Amino acid sequence: MTSELAIGIDFGGTSVKSGVILGGEVIDTAPPIATQDFDGPDPLIDAMLDAVRSLRERHPGIAAVGVGMPGFVHFEQGVVHNLTNVPGWERFPLRDRLEQRLDLPVTVDNDANCMTYAEWKKGAGRGTRDLIAITLGTGVGGGVVANGQMIRGSRFGAGEVGQMSNDWQGKRGHYGNLGALEDYIGNREIAEMAQQHYARAGQPKTADEVTPQALSRLARAGDGIALGVWDEVARRLASTLMSCCWLLNPHALIIGGGVSRAGDLLFGPLTEHLYAQLSDPFRENLMVLPARFGNEAGMVGAGNLALEQAGYPVED
Repeated sequence: MTSELAIGIDFGGTSVKSGVILGGEVIDTAPPIATQDFDGPDPLIDAMLDAVRSLRERHPGIAAVGVGMPGFVHFEQGVVHNLTNVPGWERFPLRDRLEQRLDLPVTVDNDANCMTYAEWKKGAGRGTRDLIAITLGTGVGGGVVANGQMIRGSRFGAGEVGQMSNDWQGKRGHYGNLGALEDYIGNREIAEMAQQHYARAGQPKTADEVTPQALSRLARAGDGIALGVWDEVARRLASTLMSCCWLLNPHALIIGGGVSRAGDLLFGPLTEHLYAQLSDPFRENLMVLPARFGNEAGMVGAGNLALEQAGYPVED
């Protein structure tokens, strides 16, 4: 375990969370910042800096700061090209702006990459060299580790599992891509799927009655329709992850995010449907694992990644 301290910042669509990271633990946090309370980047950055300063006052040994952002980030430049559902952050030089005012090394990356890094170095994927991490929530994000290295791609956009197709004749996505996974198994999409199933059975339900959490309760109570919805979610996820496995032959698939809290309702049929579509060299030793970190994954990953980029050892 590294003895260096870092600050990890998880920038979400609704709030910004900051914490002091020691190894795989968050040992202190600042109050969350409501993202939508700020008009543009500059006042929000001021609030983020105030949070960092308060943490540094209590922990003077901070060595680096890492930030996970929900959008496309140019990793080498620390530039945020755009943010999901947060306007005003087009081509924003976040790393430079923070370093100028903090006098600390700063690393900025996509939030799903930060989650992947956390699970690889300190979480469920610890000790593996080839893994894919997926986060299931409002959307579907992902990251890839191959041969012991994070895979970022030619423009630092690799790992967007949620934009991969599970139906070549499916819904047209935001980027013109057909059958994008997150257009079927995001939180809202799962609720819509469930509403359709219940309506066909003559049991109409509101969206609030069929959230992923509500569907888990219904399924555990023996509701056949809810069980069928979870099986469909698992089949769609398996279809996309099957393609990932044939391409990358990973040792582990690590699944986190709110939807993954369904536990065996998701992981049981997912493993069954996935393994049925792979040959032995791709199925043997393949682990399908729940993520270790929940809401702290972004902070843990961003903080440890920042330490690595600043030259400090991050042991797995």
